[in-house]
Amino acid sequence: MNDLTRSGSWQQVAAQAARMQPTHLRELFADDPGRAQRYTAQACGLHLDYSKQRIDDAARAALLALADDRGLAQWRERLFAGEAVNATEHRAALHMALRASPDDARFAAVSGEVHAVRRAMRAFAQAVRDGERTGATGERITDVVNIGIGGSDFGPRMVCAALAPQIDGPRPHFVANVDGAELHALLARLEPARTLFIVTSKTFTTQETLANARRARAWLVDALGEEAVARHFVAVSTNAEEVGRFGIDSDAMFGFWDWVGGRYSLWSAVGLSIVLALGPERFDALCAGAAAMDRHFVDAPAEHNLPVLMGLLGVWNVNFLGCASHVVAPYAQRLSLFCGWLQQLEMESNGKRVDRDGRTVDYATTPALWGSVGTNAQHAYFQMLHQGPAVHAIDFILAQSADHPFDEMQQMLVANCLAQSAALMAGKTADEVRAELEAAGLSGAALKAAVPHRVFPGNRPSSTLLLPRLDAHHLGALLALYEHRTFVQAVIWGINPFDQWGVELGKQLAKRILDPGQRAGLDASTRALWTRINPPD
Repeated sequence: MNDLTRSGSWQQVAAQAARMQPTHLRELFADDPGRAQRYTAQACGLHLDYSKQRIDDAARAALLALADDRGLAQWRERLFAGEAVNATEHRAALHMALRASPDDARFAAVSGEVHAVRRAMRAFAQAVRDGERTGATGERITDVVNIGIGGSDFGPRMVCAALAPQIDGPRPHFVANVDGAELHALLARLEPARTLFIVTSKTFTTQETLANARRARAWLVDALGEEAVARHFVAVSTNAEEVGRFGIDSDAMFGFWDWVGGRYSLWSAVGLSIVLALGPERFDALCAGAAAMDRHFVDAPAEHNLPVLMGLLGVWNVNFLGCASHVVAPYAQRLSLFCGWLQQLEMESNGKRVDRDGRTVDYATTPALWGSVGTNAQHAYFQMLHQGPAVHAIDFILAQSADHPFDEMQQMLVANCLAQSAALMAGKTADEVRAELEAAGLSGAALKAAVPHRVFPGNRPSSTLLLPRLDAHHLGALLALYEHRTFVQAVIWGINPFDQWGVELGKQLAKRILDPGQRAGLDASTRALWTRINPPD
């Protein structure tokens, strides 16, 4: 056994899980009339109801004791102090500094540089939005294309989709996939003279990003000439030499730092496309919401702390209740890209098989995370959630007020979200099904045959997270909540959530496959597939 699973605090949580195993959520609600009020927490305008989790006071206390035993408070202090919590790369993880106010003393060492870049982003975005900075022909910029991948794409793309009704600047577009179909389809509907490209790559060597950027550059040059590149391309990078070689002026390069991990980078210059589309004030509001959640994470007692509670519930579900995966179901069409952003955040951060000391773990770390928007999801995979043999933990996310005038549709959306969580919790017993069918006139063999197909076991754990509305401030708080939830789980599991060595192996092999001189060293299957796709002349 690993040190974690041998620890007394882990064993105490395991004992609580064993004790609760026979108890149905129906019983927990029946035995505790105040459950729906007591198992809640609030912060930054967000309301968490976790009363439908398979937990009681004793189990929650054991989880909080586990967090203490694992040094969560100390690790959180180290994170915010800028210590090298990313031990394998000897780096801090100070993304919180990117959204902090300039006078926040905790980040004094980096605040000057951070806010200098923020001011440069603001000035550039305002010039483009006001029409002062034009393209090479003097025409106003109407479309902005962010070319990046991973953290350089997921965050800005998701934020612009989530806040789409508030876009009042150039239309934002995003290209990430090295499949040229994405870029080709986009360029076909853009005008070169009115298009600005943001090439987002920390090293300015990312294969997929540079492949797309070079194609976009060729498209622009073909229409407007070589000299137009400097007016239609900017870079978010730290590699000034490569940026200059591409043809981008140094004053059109926005930098960031090695302590900004890609999946935490939308708060940095990587968010330039957000500032251009939504304006500096809304970007400031997004950052302010995240900063408010940062303060809550640091200051709130553990038993009322949203990231701590959600992180511990995730550990409880995967490690002690054996949940097969974690499902996120936002009941908001504009959060359709949220799960993609969250998949990178959680699975790239915590998808590790060794602990901080390099020892193989003997417990599950991050589960597979997936999901899509309600109510669409109800007509897809919710059948499995309700009646499949495996149990999956679920987060429901719901904005209480809508930004459209169709009130009756908003009420239907709310009703569907609440109905799904209620049904997953309570289920429907064979006796209830039988009584329902008998009342409808069914009897005898037909009744007996029908009952098993209509039984719902229930007892499926879920949390519901309410936002007052889907605006920049509350979206920022939501994103920071899940960032810190991911960190809490990493501390419990004893892993480093800030590196991603598993991403590199496939990149290295792709380079070998593209190099004819190195293909001989590949496995027979890969060589055969390459030859089948690219037969020799």
